[in-house]
Amino acid sequence: MSNRFMEEALKEAHIALEKDEIPIGAVIVRNGEIIARGHNLRQTERDATLHAEIVAIREACKVLKDWRLDDCDLYVTLEPCTMCSGAIINARMKSVYFGAFDPEYGGAGGKIDLFAPCYFGSKTEVYAGIMEKECTDFLNDFFKSIRQKKKEQ
Repeated sequence: MSNRFMEEALKEAHIALEKDEIPIGAVIVRNGEIIARGHNLRQTERDATLHAEIVAIREACKVLKDWRLDDCDLYVTLEPCTMCSGAIINARMKSVYFGAFDPEYGGAGGKIDLFAPCYFGSKTEVYAGIMEKECTDFLNDFFKSIRQKKKEQ
């Protein structure tokens, strides 16, 4: 596990922020190298499925020319939602490392744990709270600025 990869996911979150997206970023790592990157594109593309994780998974599948990502690790700044958790499980990913917890929508233990063996028998390992403070503060600052802008209108 390396904070270096979470720092790269945070860079993707900054790109999302520049596009007026909710700033969430992800990278997929195989054999110690980043093979795919993603950040939220829901607003930009007007597509509810374009979460950072999905964007990165699609790119990794193209790079590897396979839908199985069983020797890959995902680093994402926010706990994956249930949609993204399902995609991660279906891609057979080796492990997921996430930063901030999402008690409202989290699918990796925050709201529900789809990675628990009682659901799908997933073999994906989940590591929570990687650079948690940095990831949480970044998201909290974003939402604080949104609320401030609404007050000013």
